[in-house]
Amino acid sequence: MNRRDSKVISPEQASSLVKSGDTVACSGFVGSGHAETLTAVLEQRFLSTGEPRNLTLVYAAGQGDGKHRGINHLAHEGLVSRVIGGHWGLVPGLGKLALDNKIHAYNFPQGVICQLYRDIAASRPGCITHIGIGTFIDPEIMGGRLNSITPPGLVEPVILDGTRWLWYKSFPIHTALLRATAADSSGNLLMDREAVIGEVLPIAQAVRNSGGTVIAQVEELLDYPAPPQQVRVPGILVDAVVLARPGEHDQTFGERYNSAYCSAPPEGEDIYALEPMPYDERRIIAERACDELAPSMTANLGIGMPEGIARIAAERRMLEEITLTVESGPIGGIPASGLSFGASRYPDAVIDQCSQFDFYDGGGLDYAALGSAQTDRHGNVNVSRFGTKVAGVGGFVNISQTASTVVFCGTFTAGGLSLDVSGGKLTILQEGRTKKFISQVDQTSFSGSHAVGRGQRVLYVTERAVFSLTQDGMELIEAAPGIDVKTQILDMMEFKPVIKNLRRMRESLFIRDREIPPPA
Repeated sequence: MNRRDSKVISPEQASSLVKSGDTVACSGFVGSGHAETLTAVLEQRFLSTGEPRNLTLVYAAGQGDGKHRGINHLAHEGLVSRVIGGHWGLVPGLGKLALDNKIHAYNFPQGVICQLYRDIAASRPGCITHIGIGTFIDPEIMGGRLNSITPPGLVEPVILDGTRWLWYKSFPIHTALLRATAADSSGNLLMDREAVIGEVLPIAQAVRNSGGTVIAQVEELLDYPAPPQQVRVPGILVDAVVLARPGEHDQTFGERYNSAYCSAPPEGEDIYALEPMPYDERRIIAERACDELAPSMTANLGIGMPEGIARIAAERRMLEEITLTVESGPIGGIPASGLSFGASRYPDAVIDQCSQFDFYDGGGLDYAALGSAQTDRHGNVNVSRFGTKVAGVGGFVNISQTASTVVFCGTFTAGGLSLDVSGGKLTILQEGRTKKFISQVDQTSFSGSHAVGRGQRVLYVTERAVFSLTQDGMELIEAAPGIDVKTQILDMMEFKPVIKNLRRMRESLFIRDREIPPPA
């Protein structure tokens, strides 16, 4: 007997299951695992009928392409009235609604939202964690609120056995929009060709135990039962199954399908043979940051500038000695970039996102390299908000707050920076228009004082200078050869760093077309 067939409905029928006022949870990571058909048809229904209205949207990882796909489909005034999200950078329409005070908007750490799904499923009062303390998410600062109309109260401090924690409160979720590769004859969901597993099971359990409706988008219907160990969401939790429309179930928003994201490497293939980086500021930063990696380390590399560290590590033949992980769940392999970020080429394993954050939050990361947009005298870092742009934190807070060694990577100035690398020295041809080392960051995504209190090792690596976070504040520890410390470092900062034992950055970082031996 095929129990699944009674659950198979059209995309339009699925859209009608979402009611005005519902709280809707979407699974996915950038473009991996997002139910594109379900969000697209929900948008079409709203634009043609004005329904549903006043949805609360909940998502952990940002899901979008910066334009129209993903949860950008839901960025309409009236369609959503409240958003609780982890990353906002790829969903500019939602960010504009937040900045224009059109919606109640919260930015919580990605890992916390993942774990909150499990707490909601288990009818616990919420997620009690140290993640977010000292940042703008801390209720003593902003409580994760993104505008003036958003009410406080979703996160509160609690004291347990004399220690301060943050309590992110549970709430019912009425609708789940999930994605899987296939549904078998019992309605069980499989993820065989997905790049990430994500948080599909906790969302389904949370919605089912909230008395809600679980809708799953798949690209295939199987006429037989799947092996039980391959089932990611059991059919008893799934209320409706929708076949994806053509072009709306790509593996990522960057690629139709890449078998390397969900398979072992072919025998004899050198998966670590990556294209070398050009000799520019990104390479200098990646090389210097890579100097902090050591054999047997488990690491996380953020999107953007830190991605180059994997290519430098490949040149140094280090990738066989370290383990790169991605917060979306892959362990091992080579993290993908761009709109495929979240996937990994030939990973050793892919676990669910919630479990990955459990590992991170407990101190499992030896090393993390992350981007930085603003840094201040206290070592605070802002990656989440800049003027009229809301980027959000994603997994940044979980990762930066818990890794043993944190390396923030970014150019010293921004906007028009041009330089030359040759002869063992760095020459600034044109200075960037914007200072990035400022008196006070616009928003605290990483708390320097909290890191000092926890004893973390924190470095700030740029193309011309390296800083270390100390109890006395930001200390300038290295300057590039060819750089005038006063005019090209100190005069380009809004604060004076501590200087005790200033040394040169390795001259070999500034020599083109050289052999790339591992650093001494």
